[in-house]
Amino acid sequence: MGAALPLGDPAPADGSLPSDVSISPETPFGVYLHVPFCRVRCGYCDFNTYTATELRGARQDAYADEVLREIALSADVLRARGPLRPAATVFFGGGTPTLLPGDDLARMLDGIRTAFALTEDAEVTVEANPDTVTPLLAGRLKDAGVTRLSIGMQSAVPHVLAALDRTHDPAGVATAVDAARSAGLAVSLDLIYGAPGESLDDWRRSLETAVALDPDHISAYALIIEDGTKLERQIRRGEVAAPDDDLQADMYELADELLGGAGYAWYEVSNWAKAPGQRSRHNLAYWQGHDWWGYGPGAHSHIDGLRWWNVKHPAAYAQRVSSGASPAAGRERPDAAARRLESVLLRSRISDGLAVSDVTGEGRRAVASLIADGLIDGAAAVRGRVVLTLRGRLLADAVVRALTA
Repeated sequence: MGAALPLGDPAPADGSLPSDVSISPETPFGVYLHVPFCRVRCGYCDFNTYTATELRGARQDAYADEVLREIALSADVLRARGPLRPAATVFFGGGTPTLLPGDDLARMLDGIRTAFALTEDAEVTVEANPDTVTPLLAGRLKDAGVTRLSIGMQSAVPHVLAALDRTHDPAGVATAVDAARSAGLAVSLDLIYGAPGESLDDWRRSLETAVALDPDHISAYALIIEDGTKLERQIRRGEVAAPDDDLQADMYELADELLGGAGYAWYEVSNWAKAPGQRSRHNLAYWQGHDWWGYGPGAHSHIDGLRWWNVKHPAAYAQRVSSGASPAAGRERPDAAARRLESVLLRSRISDGLAVSDVTGEGRRAVASLIADGLIDGAAAVRGRVVLTLRGRLLADAVVRALTA
């Protein structure tokens, strides 16, 4: 049911922002809508999600109305600070958003449109499990204004899907992609590598299958073992082997090779796109430190350096918004040093990199040695940007430590 919420200061019941929070009309504004429902809990998942038996009084059929209440509250909060900005990106994540009826997703998007408006070129993404995508649903999402479908393929190999507790038929991914394309939606495929029992040949098969489907965008994430998950307990008991770091590095290099050869360019450590216009603008907004409001249980928000997070359980969330109160559980405003560290951490992960001038002190002096070690692109550094090489992407954490020393 997701990791524990961070510690922080209490959030006010009316959702109001501190007086020193400055909202710039020049800073893009994004929206995240969390849909916390899943049919089954995947053994590796640490997201704030719930199966039907875990809802304890919360109702899926009431969820859209609950989110609409939070949207209305957020518009009041932001309107009190000045003109509202239109949403440049909207992202329905989860969980499995497509477990909700298409009409419910459309109503939530209409709520954002009514409260804030959408920019003319707004990117609107819905995450989906392959077995929930039908031509009817894809068409309804397109009519509602959705522009992208992000499909959780994860693997093309049955035993790898079984190790991850994924229940869809690998053949269903192609069906989902066809439905999305026929509706006129852009398509992204999500992959995971390093599952127990997955070989390099298994991973190659998944990559080649994904490339053959010709999506606009591919994400490939290394499996991370999160505390408290079923998979972590299995590894602790010796029932399955922990991911092998060297094998995962080989898998990443294979992904970059095959995806690059198929015309996909990396723009973030775990993300590749066919063209710059097919990059996930919503995720880039996170990495670039833009503003966003997150709706739903456990969702996080960020405005001008202030972060806050909602209560986790759908029942607690429903109770808060139904009473007219903010669902925020706590908030924090990191100091300048923490914000600088986070900026280096996030911006160094993207292909645009970060300005060398943003690196200070010992970190600035480390740039030359990082170039010599083949971790930072020397030509880009001459142009004033810190950009990771392929080897640097594999050792991104070490690069960040050096840059923030």
